Amino acid sequence: MEPMTGIQLLREVRGDDGLKAIPFIMVTAESKSENVIAAKEAGVSNYIVKPFNAETLKAKMVSVLGEF
Repeated sequence: MEPMTGIQLLREVRGDDGLKAIPFIMVTAESKSENVIAAKEAGVSNYIVKPFNAETLKAKMVSVLGEF
């Protein structure tokens, strides 16, 4: 993702008073524990590691947004 990383985008969103309450689900190919920890520290709502299926996506969305 150019010109910034997903973590950088997340930090920008969480640092903006008008955007910080928006749910943020990070989708990434990176499953390293330090990346997951960094995302949690930055305020990610949930985290999905590729590859994933529709059931996983829905479960993560429900966990963040509630049943729809």
